[in-house]
Amino acid sequence: MTVAPVATTTDVLLKDLLDTTPAFVDTAFLRLADALWQSGEATGEALPAVPALVAALQEADEVRKGYLALLLGLLAETEHVAGGGPVTTSVRAGIEHYLPLLTGARPGGPLQLAALYLLSHLGEERDVILAAAAGADLTPDDRTRLERCLQPLDPENVVLGRVWPSPYEWQLGDEELAFDQGWIASLTEQQLAATWSSDTRSVLAYTGAKALWALRNGAPTVVRDTSVHADVRPGEPPAPRIEEFSRFADVLRCPDCRSTLSFEESGATCTGCASAYPLPSGVLDLSVGAGDHDDSDVLQNAAGLRGIGFHYENVLRPAFLRVMGQNWGGTITPVDEDAYLTEQLAAVDGPVLDVAAGAGRWTAVVAEAAGDGGVLALDLIAPMLAGLRARLPEIATLRASALALPVADGSLAGVNCWNALQALPDPKAAIDEIGRALRPGGRFTLLTFRWGSDAVYRYFQGSHAFPGSPDGIKLFETEQIRTWLNEAGLSPVAESGPGTFVIITAEKRNR
Repeated sequence: MTVAPVATTTDVLLKDLLDTTPAFVDTAFLRLADALWQSGEATGEALPAVPALVAALQEADEVRKGYLALLLGLLAETEHVAGGGPVTTSVRAGIEHYLPLLTGARPGGPLQLAALYLLSHLGEERDVILAAAAGADLTPDDRTRLERCLQPLDPENVVLGRVWPSPYEWQLGDEELAFDQGWIASLTEQQLAATWSSDTRSVLAYTGAKALWALRNGAPTVVRDTSVHADVRPGEPPAPRIEEFSRFADVLRCPDCRSTLSFEESGATCTGCASAYPLPSGVLDLSVGAGDHDDSDVLQNAAGLRGIGFHYENVLRPAFLRVMGQNWGGTITPVDEDAYLTEQLAAVDGPVLDVAAGAGRWTAVVAEAAGDGGVLALDLIAPMLAGLRARLPEIATLRASALALPVADGSLAGVNCWNALQALPDPKAAIDEIGRALRPGGRFTLLTFRWGSDAVYRYFQGSHAFPGSPDGIKLFETEQIRTWLNEAGLSPVAESGPGTFVIITAEKRNR
């Protein structure tokens, strides 16, 4: 191969990556990446550097080959939205050197994972890549991620919103397929293309984050939920019982005017503005339009299927923690989360609100920890709440916004917001509301995520599109959260978080 001249700075950085000691390979990779790639964009040095990167694959050891493959994938991804370009064309020219990385590397090892990330960008080489992959030892989830990223969009045969973390982990039956066909058929050509592209980018980000973590730490591990709360498949929601809500009459308030509510079998009525709040499927709907379904939000459509809560808790949530918390090694397990909540909320005396409760996996833990004080569960996604209601029929379940909590000032002894702050449209406003709702000494338990320490991993974190964050997830800096807590009258009393987890317990100060 004829290697084009490379800018002097890039040449030095590439040589450093190839020659440095193993302890400094990751640092050298980040320096080289910064010279060629910044925040998802190729720099002016990127295009002429590609042939040298490809040539370096032939002399590098296994770990450095993995980093070079990852970097070539990042450069190809800079043209993902445009559907290819000169950088991708140059990367593609090295295909003969990439295939042995897939077929000859240790199955599930860092090099194979990096090769998967690189090859997932080369759709024009789809046939040759899939032929090589057929003889490679790949897990079903890795294989289907590769196939999905290489697949061209066919408007007549398309799956949207059900490909992350891998198509393999969505076993769609007739009901699901019919549900999807209904809302997909209503999309415009532009919506279809945009959602397909967003889905692809989210799958690429998962593949890239997995490969980068593996290059730094070794092969990822799979964490299973072994707690008593795992694998609980909800049945049909029970008949509505207004008593579940009337017992919290001194807590619940009209979300519109903050007056008290009166309760009857059909739901609740505001004693001030006379707004009526129904009780569909036993869920008191206090959303007052905050959660009205937007038919143009295709990600929300994809999340709307009945039973999504069980799939979320057992497949999607663990995958989300792997990417956002860098939990690929299973440092944090569901049992660890249960133990933390139990310890932090055991002494709470009074009602506890579980904000963005989802399908209720951690609501059950909060309810056990809080004891006789009682628990209310709140979310905006109706199918999630239906699952929670079926799973925990004794819990007062509310459909309402976390940005306008339908509770009185200082009425709560505890609030839990577990793996949800990053999904809210205004996280600071949510923390302000929690501060308003807590009584002095009341406890707030929080699990969310901070940005990774390097630009490449941050890019993979931010490239995931989910309901509520169609343009990519928005995470935090820990100091930012501390500032919001302080402004809401809350003081941290416990703080931890391996990887990029942020786990905090805060108490409401006496004013």
